[in-house]
Amino acid sequence: MINKISLLILPILILLILTAGLIKKVPVYEEFIEGAKDGFKVSVSIIPYLVAIIVAVSMFRASGILDYLSKIGSSLIPPDIIPIIFTRSLSGAATLGIFADIADKLGPDSYVTKLAAIMVGSSETTFYVLAVYFGSIGIKKFRYAILTGLIADFTGIVLAIWVARMFFLASSGL
Repeated sequence: MINKISLLILPILILLILTAGLIKKVPVYEEFIEGAKDGFKVSVSIIPYLVAIIVAVSMFRASGILDYLSKIGSSLIPPDIIPIIFTRSLSGAATLGIFADIADKLGPDSYVTKLAAIMVGSSETTFYVLAVYFGSIGIKKFRYAILTGLIADFTGIVLAIWVARMFFLASSGL
C-alpha cells in the first residue's frame, strides 16, 4: 500500500500545482521557464564556492590529518567513525561514501554502523550549506552562521555518540 502511495505522490503533486496554476490563471509553463533560468544563474554563481569546498576536502584527505586524528580519537570512539566526524561539515557525498564503506565492511547491525548512521542523520554539511545558500543570495559576512553551524554539528556528534551508547551498547551488555 505504501509503495503504491509513494509512486503516486509526485504525479499528484504535479497535477495539483498545474491545476492551481490554471485556476489562478497563472501562465505555468512560462513561470517554470523563468524559474529554470533563475536556477541556472544561481548554479553558475555558486560554482566558485563549490570548487573551494572540493579543494578543501581533497586537501584535508591528502594531508594525512584524518589518519592522525583517527589514531588520537580511537581511544574514545571507534576509529572508523573519526572520518565521518571531520568530513560531515564539509561534504555530504564524502560522508555518505565513508558511511557506505563502514556499512559494507562491518555490516548493517554493527554498533559502528549504527553510530555512523546516527551521526550522518544528526549533523549538517555546514560549509556546503553556507556556500550554496549564502553564495546564491550574495551574503558575504557569515561568521556567526559558521560558528552556529559548527556548534550544532558538534552537539549532534556528541549526542549521536551518547544515543548510540545508550541504545546499542547498553542493550548488548557491553
